[in-house]
Amino acid sequence: MGQYKWIEMKLFEALGGWVATVPELDIKMRLGTHCYHHAWHADLWHKRLPELREMNPERLTGPANDEVVAFMDAVAEPGEHDQTIEKLVGVYRVLIPHKVAAYTYHLNNTSTITDAPTIRSLKFALQDEMEDWRDGTLMLTSLIQTDEEVQRAADHQAKLEKLLVAAGGICGPGTIGDAYDLSGDPARLTVA
Repeated sequence: MGQYKWIEMKLFEALGGWVATVPELDIKMRLGTHCYHHAWHADLWHKRLPELREMNPERLTGPANDEVVAFMDAVAEPGEHDQTIEKLVGVYRVLIPHKVAAYTYHLNNTSTITDAPTIRSLKFALQDEMEDWRDGTLMLTSLIQTDEEVQRAADHQAKLEKLLVAAGGICGPGTIGDAYDLSGDPARLTVA
């Protein structure tokens, strides 16, 4: 959850910074709304951390590894006013789909008896993520109108996906389950 909090804060910062640089007014307004969703999600995760016994929330808040930092830096990197496509691709074609996968995996592997508060937080976050993903896809679709724009979007998505694979997912290896069982035998794949 500390890694979720870190990702959400980084996304909040990126979207908030882009509000000033995005020239398209309708996109600027949606990004402003979405950035506060991510700040609220970070707060949800922060509030869950102290409830877990003997854990310091500040010590647990951070990226899973250096590769996750490189990925988030690359998501936030497009800063020019003419890079709205790259901005939206990073968030709505790469980051949010991977967050949805990680949150869903986490939700599917929690106990309804012992993890009710975490389940509730995951459901709130997933609802926002799905709505934001839809909005982001609509915004991106409205911007991509030429072959060159299709290629820009595809190139940026591929770059970010490669960084995320190197990171092992938004929270490092095992974010949505491992392809190996506990014995470490790659021939015995588990279903995630």
